[in-house]
Amino acid sequence: MRIARRGTEHGSGPGKQRRVAEQAIALLHSFRRLRIRWEVREDIHRAFLSLGCALICWRRLSSLH
Repeated sequence: MRIARRGTEHGSGPGKQRRVAEQAIALLHSFRRLRIRWEVREDIHRAFLSLGCALICWRRLSSLH
């Protein structure tokens, strides 16, 4: 299974999902604490990850109105 390059037809492969995943990761990297992992404990990092996802959803929903 190969991931399609940008701007090319992807056929039936996973290329369609690539842009969505890349956009989500890029949005999460806009938060400095998630871009560089400073926390040693995994539960704290996971909490910041959940908070980042919630903020991204909040911003996306608030821009619709």
